[in-house]
Amino acid sequence: MADRYSFSLTTFSPSGKLVQIEYALNAVAQGVTSIGIKATNGIVIATEKKTPSFLVDDSTMEKVAVISSNIGMVYSGMGPDARVLVDKARKSAQEYKRVYHEEPPTVMLVKEVASVMQEFTQSGGVRPFGVSLLIAGFDETGPALYQVDPSGSYWAWKASAIGKNMVNAKTFLEKRYNESMEIEDAVHTAILTLKEGFEGQMTESTIEIGIAQLVEEVSFDGQTSKVGKFKKLSGSEIKDYLANIA
Repeated sequence: MADRYSFSLTTFSPSGKLVQIEYALNAVAQGVTSIGIKATNGIVIATEKKTPSFLVDDSTMEKVAVISSNIGMVYSGMGPDARVLVDKARKSAQEYKRVYHEEPPTVMLVKEVASVMQEFTQSGGVRPFGVSLLIAGFDETGPALYQVDPSGSYWAWKASAIGKNMVNAKTFLEKRYNESMEIEDAVHTAILTLKEGFEGQMTESTIEIGIAQLVEEVSFDGQTSKVGKFKKLSGSEIKDYLANIA
């Protein structure tokens, strides 16, 4: 009797659970570890970047994705599912910019992505996305870090971890996190957190890091202003951070 609930996404089990969501969370738990940390002046997201074979060209792999000029995303879980959500998020960001002529607020984009993920938990013929996301952005309200799970639930975090080593990573973050830390300290803390459960040698090609922070921008009329920007760190930048930690 219980098995028939396992094959229906839209049917609750007698215990009140949607077991397909639990299976999706198991897929997330098998993914590589990803970290997000909110600093006073920005957000850092970082993740492991491991290839199934040294024959794979790792330059073609992307774990940290730029969604808009002020928002970025990292995932743990199934890469193909994450790719679909990245595409949907980018499309939503462009639609917002086309209508309002500005980049979308972080929380609005999070709600859009979470709505898509929730819809897939109650529609026939589909399954939940096998990924959890950490979405980092910097808008007029300041830096923000959100986690979105396969159920479509989302939360704002000061620091969080997803993936196979998330329990140990969260314990490490609880000990090291400080609300007064700035972006440089947050990058170092993110690297140290990943290093706790990292298998093999950590190099600039085995991790990815993204940062959302305020940067100066010059407008067409020559006026200078500070706006939120998200960028992926280059290999040389990551190498410098690793050298300082070693």
